[in-house]
Amino acid sequence: MLNASSQAVALPTTFEEFLRFEPNDGYKYEWNDGELIRFSGMKRKHLQLIKRLNRLFIRTAAHAAGGELICEQDVMLTGIQMRCPDIAYFSDEQIRNEEDEPIPAFCIEIISPTDESEKVEAKRIEYFRAGVQVVWHIFPENKEVYIYTSRKTVQICSDDDTCSAHPVLNDFAITVNELLA
Repeated sequence: MLNASSQAVALPTTFEEFLRFEPNDGYKYEWNDGELIRFSGMKRKHLQLIKRLNRLFIRTAAHAAGGELICEQDVMLTGIQMRCPDIAYFSDEQIRNEEDEPIPAFCIEIISPTDESEKVEAKRIEYFRAGVQVVWHIFPENKEVYIYTSRKTVQICSDDDTCSAHPVLNDFAITVNELLA
């Protein structure tokens, strides 16, 4: 595999190698049961969306209690799966606890036209298997938000529909038009 400067980079073949892997090619990486997954990370064009979400979050009880929305944090879903949600909610207790790998209760993925649907769906299923309770898939180009509260329960929101992170964050809600203005 080649990096941005056309120098050969040895790709990890084990999880232990992945944990030591420090590529300098402009990409981010996830590990899924022996598979190295390369992605480009969040784009500058999503800064307004992230800003709106953070401004909404700072008005919540969870934020007052020390919780945070964190972008692209490595999350160990299992001993062989390390994923990197675009945005994830971590409670103050999860942030302070240095002994356990925290599983966020709420994750947001910003879906781009180049994302492969099978991989997006596989990641969503992995989130729920690991204990995530709410997943938002935001489709900026389509101005839609899919809100999953289980592997089988989805609400598709558009226009003036309200997107909520209930039951994780009861006071975190915004319309699609406000979110994707």
